[in-house]
This record gives sequence, structure tokens and C-alpha cells, in this order.
Amino acid sequence: MKRIVSIAVANLLVIGLTPAAHAVSAAPASARDVYADYAELSAHEVEGRDYRRVQRVPRGAKAAHIAIHGGAIEPPTSQLADHAAGRRHAYYSFEGIKATGNSALHITSTHFDEPKALKVVAAVDYTVSWHAAAGADATTYVGGRDKALVKRVTAGLRAAGFAVSASVPEEIGGDSPRNIANRNRRGMGVQLEISRGQRERFFDGGKLNRAWIENPANRTKAFYRYVAAVNRALG
Repeated sequence: MKRIVSIAVANLLVIGLTPAAHAVSAAPASARDVYADYAELSAHEVEGRDYRRVQRVPRGAKAAHIAIHGGAIEPPTSQLADHAAGRRHAYYSFEGIKATGNSALHITSTHFDEPKALKVVAAVDYTVSWHAAAGADATTYVGGRDKALVKRVTAGLRAAGFAVSASVPEEIGGDSPRNIANRNRRGMGVQLEISRGQRERFFDGGKLNRAWIENPANRTKAFYRYVAAVNRALG
């Protein structure tokens, strides 16, 4: 009964977000997460039914593209990170696969401690963590502790024709040392928060439902231009 109550309270808090806060946050913050960490989540959710963990680590990979709120939690972050990683970079995704209610699987970046993810990130020098933000305008908030890479990614996206916000709200700044994006060998990474308006432009018809985004045939040229711009910044 306590678990049901906590989920209900979390859902009410999400619904009660002010328009200003909702404009930059597509998922609940840590105070509104249903689960405090991976251990608590895995004790109540079933892997293979409610969520799955996917990883691919090529030998000698120096960078990792990760989507810790992948699948139906923050679509289409898994598809973006997967394509960006390709065969050269490491890839990790924690994917919500429930029929409904995947937002309950959200664990904020500073609390995300899933062991496989930590191992993937700890083995590389560079991290790009892909996230979804709300907002109808097409824009990206580029944060993280790797300020040099933040500048290169920002410049690269703008050169490719994508809007990048001049400032990043503190709550999605990605600059905490505890943020999984910053837990690589260099202690610094990049966090991409992509607005809904921008994500919709990555797929024909602007659809972001799971079946649609999982079919590569539905991707637009913008999807590939965006990913290419990020990878060029990585070098």
C-alpha cells in the first residue's frame, strides 16, 4: 500500500508542475522520483517486462553515448544515443518498456547508479548523456562539466542549423560530480537536454510513440544531421 501511495503522490506532483518548470523538464526531478536509486527500482520492477538494460562496448572505445532515461521514459533518447555510438563509441541505455507508466522508472542523473552503466562510463574519457526536455520550441540545452566539449557541441549544433539555448537552467545543468555524465575517467562529460519540439522534428509526422521511433524508416534528415554534429564535436 505504501508503494501505491508513493506512486500516486509522485504523479500528483508531476501534474502540478508550474508551466515555467515544465518548459525545461520532461521528467520528474529527484524529489519526485518514485525510486531513490537502482536497487530500489529493481526490487519493485521486473527486468525484461518493465525495463531493460542495453549496452555495447567496442574495444578501445574512448567515448560513450548513454540514455539513462531511454525507451519510453524519454523518447527517443535511446535511438539517438544508439545511432551516435555506432560501432566506434560505447553505448548504454536503460529503457522503459512498460505498456504505460514508464515515467515511474525515471531516476535522476545524480542518483542513477545502475552498475552496468557506471562500469561503461568509468571506462571512457568522454560521455554524452542524452535526455529529453519539454517545450514546443525546437532547442537544446547543453550542460555538463566538460566545458570545452560543451562549447564544441554547442557550436557544432548551431553550425548544423539547430537552435541551442544561450543558458541552461540549473536543474538540468548537468554539472554535479555525482551526475553519471561526469563519472568517466576525466570526471567531466556533456548532458544534452533536447526539447520536445526538437525531438518531434527527428521523425516524420512529429510522432514520438514507441512503435514509431523504433522504426528507422521514420527518421528525418534532421535526426542524422543532429547526431553527426554531436559526433564531430567529439572528434
